[in-house]
Amino acid sequence: MKKLLAGAAIALMTMSGVASADGHANYPERPVMMMVSYGAGGATDFQARIVTMTAGNEDALGMPIAIINKPGAGGRVGWNWFATQADNDGYTLSAYNVPHFIAQSIKGGVEYSAASFEPIANWGADPAVFVVGADSDFNSMADVVAFAKENPGKLTFSGAGLFVGHHIAALQIEKAAGVKMAYIPTKGGGAAAMKAVIAGDVLGGVNNLSDAFRAAASGSVKILGVADLERNEFLPDVPTMMEQGLDVDNSSVNFRGVMVPAGTPQGIIDKLAAKVPEMFANSRVAGKMKAGGSPMHIMTRDEVKAMWAAREETLKELLAGL
Repeated sequence: MKKLLAGAAIALMTMSGVASADGHANYPERPVMMMVSYGAGGATDFQARIVTMTAGNEDALGMPIAIINKPGAGGRVGWNWFATQADNDGYTLSAYNVPHFIAQSIKGGVEYSAASFEPIANWGADPAVFVVGADSDFNSMADVVAFAKENPGKLTFSGAGLFVGHHIAALQIEKAAGVKMAYIPTKGGGAAAMKAVIAGDVLGGVNNLSDAFRAAASGSVKILGVADLERNEFLPDVPTMMEQGLDVDNSSVNFRGVMVPAGTPQGIIDKLAAKVPEMFANSRVAGKMKAGGSPMHIMTRDEVKAMWAAREETLKELLAGL
């Protein structure tokens, strides 16, 4: 009898192992949701809708991905929800923004860290740029710095929140120029920050290149400088901050991609990690991203894990110095 019971137990364990191994073979079996921590119309939302447009194709996930926006507090509202309340069954994904969520976790006051999430793949790298209204008297970063020196604390400029890429670039500009400006974080992310510049509510703004590219193309703003190590192919005539004498590196470049909550089954993570980069590489996706002035930078799961770790070390040092 004992041998019979032991044999039955082994058989059950074997069956359960097979079920566990194959339990996610048909994933996804229904549409998937992806949360964006910023408002509709901003760069992250705009790009997320493009890079997921082919998710329903048979050579991708075979199921559509629906975008849901949970904006607020520079991304904190959405990522707090994702870390603490989202199901980790593979049917709730999130867009990530780095350095945003890593910098916020370093500064504290949030319920997440890099350990709260599992990266899947990266789709883009979007530098920060300094923008002013189309009719502004500022035509270079030298003009901005000169005004800030003559009017300490009176140069108002917008950004998408605190300790996001925009804010980090702003802090670096202030430190490099030796000036004090008035950074105003806006509700609603980059779209709201850009509207504040266009409406003349602020004298300037730090925003994403992709948002600024579209606004500049419509004649609404001028782009004065790029916070990166070299000029961007979308803005070949706009000099970097460094070219204009400001020691501002690429620490604020906004990497965007897809992640899942920690605890998501490995089988689902593996399937997403295999399919999502291919989805990003679709020619229709690339065409729409280029038309929208959105720089792509596709990275695999392992590459993103390494990038997250490197950025965390850089940001710890940078934020301590700022």
